[in-house]
Amino acid sequence: MHEMSLAEGIVQLVEDAVRTDTCSKVKVVWLEIGQLAAVEKEALRFCFDAVTRDTIAQNARLEIIEIPGQGRCMKCEAEVEVAALYEACPVCGSYQVKVTGGDAMRVKELEVE
Repeated sequence: MHEMSLAEGIVQLVEDAVRTDTCSKVKVVWLEIGQLAAVEKEALRFCFDAVTRDTIAQNARLEIIEIPGQGRCMKCEAEVEVAALYEACPVCGSYQVKVTGGDAMRVKELEVE
Protein backbone atom coordinates (compact mmCIF):
# COMPACT_ATOMS: atom_id res chain seq x y z
CA MET A 1 0.00 0.00 0.00
CA HIS A 2 1.84 3.08 -1.22
CA GLU A 3 -0.73 5.33 0.45
CA MET A 4 1.17 4.93 3.75
CA SER A 5 4.35 6.39 2.25
CA LEU A 6 2.28 9.14 0.59
CA ALA A 7 0.70 10.00 3.96
CA GLU A 8 4.13 10.08 5.60
CA GLY A 9 5.34 12.44 2.88
CA ILE A 10 2.33 14.71 3.40
CA VAL A 11 3.02 14.89 7.14
CA GLN A 12 6.68 15.71 6.46
CA LEU A 13 5.65 18.53 4.09
CA VAL A 14 3.19 19.87 6.66
CA GLU A 15 5.77 19.77 9.45
CA ASP A 16 8.34 21.51 7.25
CA ALA A 17 5.80 24.19 6.26
CA VAL A 18 4.80 25.05 9.82
CA ARG A 19 8.27 24.77 11.35
CA THR A 20 9.00 28.45 10.71
CA ASP A 21 5.47 29.51 11.69
CA THR A 22 4.28 30.18 15.22
CA CYS A 23 1.31 27.84 15.04
CA SER A 24 0.52 25.20 17.61
CA LYS A 25 -1.75 22.93 15.61
CA VAL A 26 -2.70 22.05 12.04
CA LYS A 27 -6.47 21.86 11.74
CA VAL A 28 -7.07 21.14 8.04
CA VAL A 29 -4.89 19.93 5.18
CA TRP A 30 -6.26 20.56 1.67
CA LEU A 31 -4.81 18.07 -0.77
CA GLU A 32 -5.24 18.09 -4.54
CA ILE A 33 -5.19 14.62 -6.06
CA GLY A 34 -5.38 14.06 -9.78
CA GLN A 35 -7.90 11.55 -11.04
CA LEU A 36 -5.03 9.73 -12.78
CA ALA A 37 -2.66 9.74 -9.78
CA ALA A 38 -3.49 6.14 -8.78
CA VAL A 39 -4.22 7.05 -5.17
CA GLU A 40 -6.91 5.24 -3.21
CA LYS A 41 -8.45 8.14 -1.32
CA GLU A 42 -10.02 6.19 1.56
CA ALA A 43 -6.79 4.28 2.15
CA LEU A 44 -4.91 7.60 2.15
CA ARG A 45 -7.34 9.02 4.74
CA PHE A 46 -6.80 5.98 6.96
CA CYS A 47 -3.02 6.21 6.63
CA PHE A 48 -3.06 9.98 7.21
CA ASP A 49 -4.92 9.48 10.49
CA ALA A 50 -2.37 6.86 11.54
CA VAL A 51 0.78 8.82 10.71
CA THR A 52 -0.40 12.12 12.18
CA ARG A 53 -0.56 10.71 15.72
CA ASP A 54 1.78 12.59 18.04
CA THR A 55 2.53 15.23 15.39
CA ILE A 56 1.44 18.84 15.00
CA ALA A 57 -1.20 17.53 12.56
CA GLN A 58 -2.82 15.09 14.99
CA ASN A 59 -6.62 15.14 14.50
CA ALA A 60 -6.26 17.35 11.43
CA ARG A 61 -8.99 16.98 8.84
CA LEU A 62 -7.85 15.88 5.39
CA GLU A 63 -9.83 17.61 2.63
CA ILE A 64 -9.31 16.03 -0.78
CA ILE A 65 -9.92 18.02 -3.94
CA GLU A 66 -10.08 15.78 -7.01
CA ILE A 67 -8.51 17.20 -10.16
CA PRO A 68 -9.76 15.76 -13.47
CA GLY A 69 -7.35 14.08 -15.84
CA GLN A 70 -6.31 16.05 -18.90
CA GLY A 71 -4.66 14.92 -22.09
CA ARG A 72 -3.65 15.93 -25.60
CA CYS A 73 -4.33 13.66 -28.53
CA MET A 74 -1.19 13.27 -30.61
CA LYS A 75 -3.25 12.43 -33.71
CA CYS A 76 -5.95 15.15 -33.83
CA GLU A 77 -4.26 17.54 -31.33
CA ALA A 78 -7.45 17.91 -29.26
CA GLU A 79 -7.18 18.84 -25.59
CA VAL A 80 -9.42 16.29 -23.86
CA GLU A 81 -10.53 15.24 -20.40
CA VAL A 82 -9.14 11.81 -19.54
CA ALA A 83 -10.98 9.60 -17.03
CA ALA A 84 -8.49 6.71 -17.13
CA LEU A 85 -5.03 5.99 -18.48
CA TYR A 86 -4.83 4.38 -21.94
CA GLU A 87 -8.30 5.64 -22.86
CA ALA A 88 -9.13 6.49 -26.46
CA CYS A 89 -9.45 10.10 -27.57
CA PRO A 90 -13.15 11.01 -27.39
CA VAL A 91 -12.75 13.17 -30.51
CA CYS A 92 -11.02 10.84 -33.00
CA GLY A 93 -10.76 7.46 -31.25
CA SER A 94 -6.95 7.34 -31.31
CA TYR A 95 -5.12 5.79 -28.38
CA GLN A 96 -2.24 8.23 -28.76
CA VAL A 97 -3.33 10.44 -25.87
CA LYS A 98 -0.56 12.00 -23.81
CA VAL A 99 -1.49 12.87 -20.22
CA THR A 100 -0.95 16.58 -19.55
CA GLY A 101 -2.57 16.95 -16.13
CA GLY A 102 -4.45 15.29 -13.32
CA ASP A 103 -1.75 12.74 -12.56
CA ALA A 104 -0.16 14.46 -9.55
CA MET A 105 -0.82 15.14 -5.90
CA ARG A 106 0.04 18.27 -3.92
CA VAL A 107 -0.68 19.93 -0.61
CA LYS A 108 -2.66 23.00 -1.64
CA GLU A 109 -3.36 24.73 1.65
CA LEU A 110 -3.15 24.38 5.43
CA GLU A 111 -5.39 25.78 8.14
CA VAL A 112 -3.45 26.25 11.34
CA GLU A 113 -4.14 27.50 14.82
